[in-house]
Amino acid sequence: MSATRPALNKERRRCREIFERAENVLVGGVNSPVRAFRAVGGEPLIIARGAGAHLYDVDGNEYVDYVCSWGAMLLGHAHPTVSAAIAAQAQRGTSYGVTTELEVELASRIIRSAPSIEKIRFVSSGTEATMSAIRLARAFTKRELILKFEGCYHGHADSFLSQAGSGLATLGIAASPGVPQVLAELTLNAPYNDLNAAERLFARHPNKIAAVIVEPIAANMGVVPPEPGFLAGLRDLTRKYGALLIFDEVITGFRLHFGLAQQLLHVEADLTTLGKIIGGGLPVAAYGGRAEIMNQVAPLGAVYQAGTLSGSPLGMCAGIVTLEELSRPGLYEKLHHFSEELVTGVRQAARETSISAQINGYGSLATIFFSDRPVRNYGDAKRSDTKLYARFFREMLDRGIFLAPSQFEAAFLSLAHTAEDVRRTISAARESLAAIASGKE
Repeated sequence: MSATRPALNKERRRCREIFERAENVLVGGVNSPVRAFRAVGGEPLIIARGAGAHLYDVDGNEYVDYVCSWGAMLLGHAHPTVSAAIAAQAQRGTSYGVTTELEVELASRIIRSAPSIEKIRFVSSGTEATMSAIRLARAFTKRELILKFEGCYHGHADSFLSQAGSGLATLGIAASPGVPQVLAELTLNAPYNDLNAAERLFARHPNKIAAVIVEPIAANMGVVPPEPGFLAGLRDLTRKYGALLIFDEVITGFRLHFGLAQQLLHVEADLTTLGKIIGGGLPVAAYGGRAEIMNQVAPLGAVYQAGTLSGSPLGMCAGIVTLEELSRPGLYEKLHHFSEELVTGVRQAARETSISAQINGYGSLATIFFSDRPVRNYGDAKRSDTKLYARFFREMLDRGIFLAPSQFEAAFLSLAHTAEDVRRTISAARESLAAIASGKE
């Protein structure tokens, strides 16, 4: 047994027993569809604890974790400073339903690091943030249509469930029952990275599109970076036609540097949605933007949005401590070094076999697509070999590496990953790809 392939209890009996119980009380045995592992086969993991960049299941197996709570755990699991801050706040109370100074502090930290955000409103999930941003854009522009991009996932609100990525792509669901047709018709779709298609939709619907919403770096069809000029072109289009530009930075906010992706990409949005990292792993999200737009939200304006746990003291506390940790010099440079090393190593491992693979990466985000052509949009992503990805996922899992249980998701690195974790992962990828190429089960 090599050092890069620790002994695992592959039968995972307790995982199986607990999941069987879960199926009796939870829908599909899970509280979020991708966790059921249906796209990759095998039995779902049941996790007992996390520490740093590692997860431990109820059978005692240890995994290098590249899901990282779908990107939220940039500092790693159970970071001691964050955990201590949460525990201390819990002693003072977990929810008051009244404003605290913690909300003001976290908002101020975000605004100082995000020039396009002048005012912000905290909510409890990314879906809530994007849904609220769309409602606000419609009210501000007095228009009804929105334009999104195929394969971009903006949560499970009704307006976003056509041609979406993430779990819908994983399960092969193009749209969801329960969404009224009249509402679905208010959402326009264009291929990601296709500026001409977006312009044609604006020309076809003059003075009717309220907003364009886009992931500045797509990560819910797998990682697909924007092509040069795409985002800047959207900025020009929205200004030309009087629409708002919304960047969904639930994944990218504070992941690529201490701030927003739009700063790195030199395109400023009117509204921005955030989540994941700003809550330090707790249920925190937000939407924010220009003050003249945000001031339309109640109680200053007529656009209603409220939430019992919005601005929860626990979440605010975790977010403040997380951003404080992330503000330390040199952290992102270290993270990107490890990310580049990992992507380069897996690319080399793929080249050593006869397997065609494309590895898209941006900063600490990456996805392997089993395809012989570049992946630049959702159509390209869907042409990749998802059965081969499922085999790769299982091979990696059996070597102690936990990747996203879906082709259409990102692998996330954290600041807790070490050089040894990266070496171990590259070695596991080499073994896994060799096993696939040989045809051995």
